[in-house]
Amino acid sequence: MRGVAVALRGWLLNGLTADRSHLEQGPEEKHAWWRVMCLTGVDYFSTLGYQPGIAALAAGALSPVATLFLVALTLFGALPVYRYVAGESPHGAGSIAMLERLVPAWQGKLFVLCLLGFAATDFVITMTLSAADATAHIMENPFAPHWLEGQRIPVTLVLLAALGAIFLAGFTEAVGVATALVALYLALNAVVVGVAVERVAADPAVFGQWDRLLEARHASPLAMIGLALLVMPRLALGLSGFETGVAVMPVIRGDIPQRIRSARTMLTTAALIMSGFLLLSSFVTTLLIPAHEFQPDGKANGRALAYLAHAHLGEWFGTLYDVSTIAILWFAGASAMAGLINLVPRFLPRYGMAPEWASAVRPLVLILTVIAFVITFIFDADVDQQAGAYATGVLVLMLSAAVASCLSTRAKGRRRAAWAFGVISAVLTYTLVDNVIERPDGVKIAGFFIVAIVVTSLISRATRSTELRVTRVRLDPLAEEFVNECCAGELHLIANEPQRRDQAEYNDKLRENWFMHRLRTSEQAMFVEVTINDASEFETELYVRGEERFGHKVLNVESSTVPNALAALLLYLRDRTGRVPNIYFHWTEGNPINAMLRYLIFGGGDVPPLTREVLRLAEPDPLRRPHVHVG
Repeated sequence: MRGVAVALRGWLLNGLTADRSHLEQGPEEKHAWWRVMCLTGVDYFSTLGYQPGIAALAAGALSPVATLFLVALTLFGALPVYRYVAGESPHGAGSIAMLERLVPAWQGKLFVLCLLGFAATDFVITMTLSAADATAHIMENPFAPHWLEGQRIPVTLVLLAALGAIFLAGFTEAVGVATALVALYLALNAVVVGVAVERVAADPAVFGQWDRLLEARHASPLAMIGLALLVMPRLALGLSGFETGVAVMPVIRGDIPQRIRSARTMLTTAALIMSGFLLLSSFVTTLLIPAHEFQPDGKANGRALAYLAHAHLGEWFGTLYDVSTIAILWFAGASAMAGLINLVPRFLPRYGMAPEWASAVRPLVLILTVIAFVITFIFDADVDQQAGAYATGVLVLMLSAAVASCLSTRAKGRRRAAWAFGVISAVLTYTLVDNVIERPDGVKIAGFFIVAIVVTSLISRATRSTELRVTRVRLDPLAEEFVNECCAGELHLIANEPQRRDQAEYNDKLRENWFMHRLRTSEQAMFVEVTINDASEFETELYVRGEERFGHKVLNVESSTVPNALAALLLYLRDRTGRVPNIYFHWTEGNPINAMLRYLIFGGGDVPPLTREVLRLAEPDPLRRPHVHVG
């Protein structure tokens, strides 16, 4: 039984590594930008499967007008923002990493955790909504078996389970599959939309009916524009795909400048293609499909273009369209799963706010699949019910990108660009607030993710606080000289919390150690001082600077925590010199609980026992463990 458990653990944690450089470098195989556009396009373009129906349900006869405003927001808002983000984050970390750099210390970490909650909402709802819409295309197809009727939730769960199984088996980035799917899907959509436009052109009465309907329901063109602006936030699903477009940048062929240029070309091309399809599909579906068919029990609900494909091109072509839609929607779920698998290890383990296994793929896949199952049950596998939650996640990420772009350009002195991004941020804020007021489900789900991520992260941070947490130790030339001089004898380090840094301070500290620890005057001792730079950082690289002060040798270190830095330096000196070093402290005063909290939050605390505990965990052999002396 134990062997089975060991084998299962090995299978789950396969590929687990502390080295996360691959997240920035991306896969070894790179591709042309247009092929990578297809990889992100399975998420972006697949929204055509349900966007026209949701737009008609939300805006009614005004759907084309509201979609026009959505396209304007896409081309003059989202596109400029993400073209800038691509230049600032060419390794695929996106706007979240930009904000992490712009907002320092703990407030930045907590802000990123909140954004990760909304990102989780976006990607998980992408999986569940796409699977639900794929189910709708399966069940509404005239050739579908009768026993599938009324089995919406089970079919959706099967699709999600198959998605999880693919990743558990070792899913690799299938750019070729994405290219074929997107090419077929866009070609079929072009045929459907082209035939529908031809039908509208051949029957002017259809357009006349729509025009009379608008005049009857709305007093003036200004009233139509105002109402269209009010309902436009409900169409925000059509904005999805930009964050994913930036995330796949490491897959693009070329050096960093080429990658940025290609990514911007990719984003622009995708936005233009999608904008054209959004406008035309909204126009033809509104004019050619009866309004009652968009309702929850209607045949066009969540599948407006598929309805036109069956109605105007026959059942066989309609079935081919359904199959291509089901495939691209299922692959959109795969794109979302891959996005989360890349996103979580990029931030949480580096913050110390995730267990070690969070960097492994399979445990994350299992957790995300279970969450997708739960959300499918909560929303009854209904596309319309999940639209609000999806739009909330998309809009928060877009707003974060716009704000990051505004702050970044402002810091660089580019005032006009900062003002432009500020206006875009204001428009996206309105869109987000209106969407949240109208459909608060997205905030509720994001709130659940945020609470779960923050609580889990803080618990993980606390339980992992005594890890070594130092990735590398480097010495400057003078520090090298100090260490080389000590190689012949025993290593004695005196931990000093720097105050005045005058001659009296070092002389008094040295006399104190002669008295308390019986250090002989002939034994050379070095002072070591640790300055806390950013206590919110979990992992750090130590750079040790040597300094001579009043005849005393001093090693200066900057780190996020004092105990972990001292422990790492002692182990480094042991391995460097072949001698077990000694470090000397005096007891600190105060409440031990307060000291522990100071350690967790501010990186200080009760340094002597914590340094010893870090050493004990890092070096199990007492004979090789550096000696900690406290007096």
